[in-house]
Amino acid sequence: MKTTTPERVGIRSSDIRAYVQFLESHHHAMHSILIARGDDIVFEHYRPPFDADFCHRLYSVTKSFVSLAIGFCVQDGLVRLDSTMKELFPKETATVTDPNVLNQTVRDMLMMKTAKRNPNWFESGNKDRVDHYFNNTNTNSHPCQSFWEYDSTGSFVLGALVERLTGKTLIEYLREKCLDKIGFSKEARCLKCPGGHSWADSAFIAKPRDLMYMARFVLNGGSWNGEQLLDADYIKEATSNLTANGPDGSTDYNKQGYGYKFWHTNGNAFACFGMGGQIAVMVPEKDMILVTTADTQGDPCDYSCFVDGFVNLVVKNAGDPLPDSEEYAELLTYCSSLRLSEAIGDPFSLTEAKIDGVEYKLDANPMGITRFKLTFCYDGGIFEYTNAQGDKSIKFGRVGYGNKYGLFPEEGYSKEVGSLSEPGHRYKCAASAAWRGSTLSIRVQIIDDYFGNMTANFSFKDDGVTVEMKKHAEDFLKEYCGTAVGVKA
Repeated sequence: MKTTTPERVGIRSSDIRAYVQFLESHHHAMHSILIARGDDIVFEHYRPPFDADFCHRLYSVTKSFVSLAIGFCVQDGLVRLDSTMKELFPKETATVTDPNVLNQTVRDMLMMKTAKRNPNWFESGNKDRVDHYFNNTNTNSHPCQSFWEYDSTGSFVLGALVERLTGKTLIEYLREKCLDKIGFSKEARCLKCPGGHSWADSAFIAKPRDLMYMARFVLNGGSWNGEQLLDADYIKEATSNLTANGPDGSTDYNKQGYGYKFWHTNGNAFACFGMGGQIAVMVPEKDMILVTTADTQGDPCDYSCFVDGFVNLVVKNAGDPLPDSEEYAELLTYCSSLRLSEAIGDPFSLTEAKIDGVEYKLDANPMGITRFKLTFCYDGGIFEYTNAQGDKSIKFGRVGYGNKYGLFPEEGYSKEVGSLSEPGHRYKCAASAAWRGSTLSIRVQIIDDYFGNMTANFSFKDDGVTVEMKKHAEDFLKEYCGTAVGVKA
């Protein structure tokens, strides 16, 4: 794929700018936006510290890669779509008596029309996620194909199946079959799960351009540079509207039908969706692609603004090539001013002088924080506190002055294997703060192989303080959720 201006492929730069401004109005924590038409990338923007070389967690977009891998396994004669779990996992299903689970097929799992919902594996303590899928405490099942229900772990099991059938990791097999040929970066990888298999429902880590190449490959019907790599009929079926996942006539971006790990949206468009705003939207009629990376966890607005905004503001107006325009330079100038999102509010408050450097002691609380102190400087400050791990500190920037970057102080979060504590391991983070009256709000964004965010609100009155912490992250930041009250020391 090559790079050109929007106008040369029939897109107005002003429409792209309107779309970026629309997303900005929702205060999303955007990391990147890429737009392509045909083989041309016409817009590519990254919010510092993110750039084109940053390998970003794709979360559930990983499921769509699993679909491609299953397609290659079918093409290679390694499995049939109607093969059952009893056939494919004889060891794990040896003591399973539920016929709905035993008769569940690869096709059922691709379509998320499976027998039962899997319990939360993060809290199970099970050392093998494959075994946990088949042998768990949930006995409430139904015949497959009864209805669509989101089944994340089923996608993981399909990824494990690919690894068992091929003797390669999921990404190794896909590299061999297509990823290397379409230009996927060598740095791309996938995190692991307990039991040793790739975290195939959530943890591909790749560059945004890698996702663009995958979307182009799918929109090409499984071909690249004239070579048919994956059976076109499988791609067509995988991206078709095979099952209802919402009420008839729904216009919700994610309730318009489902294929094999691909969502239908806005008519004949199809998409990959990953938690936090990892998105690839493919629009066949206009031969257009949108790719985004972000962290929208906790945002009140769902992905509808990403998808509907793109379709309504950019896709619908795309047409024949246009003459070059000053609008393109204006678009680039506007985007060059955009930064990673910050806390919302005012940079200063009269309350600040009263609490600067003052230590507060807290009553017993869910966070286990016993004391804290806030100190300020012209462009930010430091939040110092003591919890079960000892003394901690977070540097933050004032809203309008930019985030401060560093390592989040909590230690022992997961690294290469999900849900397993890695002693001493810490995540990269960005932090900012803003005032709303006498309340200071500190927003911390985790920007590592794992994404999440935490907000700490400090409300001051006389000599007292109330601290409220909320977190939005999959399986960490649990120590930063709850409410505490305290007084000046």
